[in-house]
Amino acid sequence: MAVRRYKKMAALVKIEEDYASDAAPAAADAMIFSNVTFTPLEGQEVSRDLILPFLGNQGMIITGQYATLQFDIEIAGSGTAGTAPKYDAILRACGLAQTVTAGTSVEYEIIEDEEESASIYFISDKVQHVLLGARGTMRLNFTPSQIPHYTVTMTGLIGTISDIGAMPAVSQVGWKTPLAVSKANTTMTLHGWSSVAESLALDLGNTVTPRFLIGDELVAISDRSATGTAVVEAKSLAEINWFDAARNRTRGALSLVHGTTAGNIVEIAAPAVEIGKPTQGQTNNIVNYSLPLGLCPVAGLDELKITIR
Repeated sequence: MAVRRYKKMAALVKIEEDYASDAAPAAADAMIFSNVTFTPLEGQEVSRDLILPFLGNQGMIITGQYATLQFDIEIAGSGTAGTAPKYDAILRACGLAQTVTAGTSVEYEIIEDEEESASIYFISDKVQHVLLGARGTMRLNFTPSQIPHYTVTMTGLIGTISDIGAMPAVSQVGWKTPLAVSKANTTMTLHGWSSVAESLALDLGNTVTPRFLIGDELVAISDRSATGTAVVEAKSLAEINWFDAARNRTRGALSLVHGTTAGNIVEIAAPAVEIGKPTQGQTNNIVNYSLPLGLCPVAGLDELKITIR
């Protein structure tokens, strides 16, 4: 019997028309990912605790069964302004609604009602795990001289687990080669300051809750608290005073634009960001500050928006 190779993986993801109804993703729905962590069986182990005339392990049952899949996806556009990127289904299953402006942009904004869900086929060297009704959360990571990426954690109800005859065909058509984070490719402003930054990490902060009830089973996005961290080069207080901003709980905008060519520009916008307690550090003997960020809503559902144009 042949061994199974760890690196031979594929994931097919498609938005469901009806919750937990298998959308049957195919090769065109393949995700190109890295840094995969798959937990094929999660749930609560319930001990039977039988009363018997002898000692010993009486066994248990696993209740509320679900699976989780974590992976990175490169942050890039589709190559054509107004066309959704290939990872569109992932953003939508993380509680973001898609708005397409033909020939111009695709916007992803937070929703709290009727969030979409996805069917995921995760294949590990010819063993296929089906996750249904999957929803998730994500982080966005921008570090100079590195490829920017989303770190996504998806949670889904367990469907079938089966052998398949061959790995699916996975096409990279439509996947745009990403640009490294750099001065030439990336601009960032925070509280009106044109930032000199060592990194920016943002966390959508969805609480993803598997619920197993009489009459219903689902994965719900039950809460959200968006946060982040910016590591910035320290400047004079006259230029930017992070301590006053933190003590006064001042809210200001965050904007990051990555990419310069239409079709491969990704813009992150947060209109009301609070600065937490700055931590002083250094890189190459140059002082920096690590700034905790709290992404706050203004009118609701607007604390974070992703625009691809």
